[in-house]
Amino acid sequence: MQVTLKRSAIALAVSLATLSAGQAFAAEQFIPIPSYRVGAYASGGSKYYGGLLDYINLVNAKEGGVGGVKLTYEECETEYKNDRGVECYERLKGKGEAGASMFNFMSTGITYATMDRAAQDKIPLVTIGFGRADAKDGSVFPYIFPLVSSYWSQASAKVTFIGQRVGGMDKLKGKKIVNLYHGSAYGKETMPVLDTFAKKYGFEIVHIEVPAPGTEQQSQWLEIRRQAPDFVILRSWGVMTPAAIKAAAKVGFARDKIVAVWWGGSEEDVIPAGDAAKGYIAGSFAADGKDFPVVQDIVKTLYANNKGNLSNQEAIGTVNYNRGVVGGIMMVEAIRVAQGKFGKKALNGDQVRWGLEHLNLNPERLKALGAANMIPGVKTSCANHEGSGYTRFMQWDGKAWKPVSGWIAPDNSVLDPMVKASAEKYAKEKNITPRDCSKEK
Repeated sequence: MQVTLKRSAIALAVSLATLSAGQAFAAEQFIPIPSYRVGAYASGGSKYYGGLLDYINLVNAKEGGVGGVKLTYEECETEYKNDRGVECYERLKGKGEAGASMFNFMSTGITYATMDRAAQDKIPLVTIGFGRADAKDGSVFPYIFPLVSSYWSQASAKVTFIGQRVGGMDKLKGKKIVNLYHGSAYGKETMPVLDTFAKKYGFEIVHIEVPAPGTEQQSQWLEIRRQAPDFVILRSWGVMTPAAIKAAAKVGFARDKIVAVWWGGSEEDVIPAGDAAKGYIAGSFAADGKDFPVVQDIVKTLYANNKGNLSNQEAIGTVNYNRGVVGGIMMVEAIRVAQGKFGKKALNGDQVRWGLEHLNLNPERLKALGAANMIPGVKTSCANHEGSGYTRFMQWDGKAWKPVSGWIAPDNSVLDPMVKASAEKYAKEKNITPRDCSKEK
């Protein structure tokens, strides 16, 4: 009896030791979530980060994480404020087994406020559709990834789209385009690009500023009526967008002659404008809708079991929600790619950076992820942290967004020299020695 009890005790001790070791070495990949669900931009932020977290939770539910490594996260409220964003960065950067994987602030201002810190800490910043366009040059900006498309690429696509609408790029000569922009660094960023394309194609570009936040635009639209442009390029954000749509209707400017930035192209932008928004056009880097298999999988796996991140399921499939899902896809895929080089374990920020720099979301991979045609293909490298740079345009019909173009490529014959010149200037200012991308693998 004593021998039996002794053997049982030894077996139990071995089992407990094994369990303890397993718990101690169970790898977890930490992803900080610096969101904004309160404040002026809460509606869009809640949907975006809801979609992003739903995708992370979907991967955990279906795969047990990536390569057996569970994805963990902590949300930190920034309110879209720079100081709060920096505070979240500092609080979360060292958490997890290997520290923060990457940050996605969904804010150009917070990105600028943290980019030097991130480079020093070797933690990548994912800036999908926002941030500085010259960060496409990974030789100078190794830790910033303006994935899918940048503001400069979108501005190029806007010019091409307008050219298509008037019957060809040669027909742009003699046309007049107003660039109505948010009175901020964000609003002014594409002005040099538009000026360059105006010279190339012979159209007149008129820049008109709207002071932030943009609720008052009467004088600007009276000036637009006086200028009588063929099109208005709207570079807006937040409350500026519905205010612009209503003001355009008031002065009788056709909404189908407005081509807006993608941050002016969501349900939150058009529904408050009511009937005035019908016909309004905006850019997009991620298609909306619930028909994508990955979105349907989220509904079936999470929301059907009361595990979805959002309380309002009507948000599923909206523009900002799908952008969040796309953000989740690219962040998770970067971890998956990095595991292929560094092993299935908790990876640090610099290792995840390598994964971001070697993404290859081709049509086959996107189909396998349930996201075919949701975004254009994205293939990154040391020299190209953007990917494709493609933009698609959509039009509000009063109830839903409808595509009115295919994916439009940027004119890199114009943009690449601008990216190079801007990146070289930044490198000189910051005393940065650019990497030799020919030696990077």
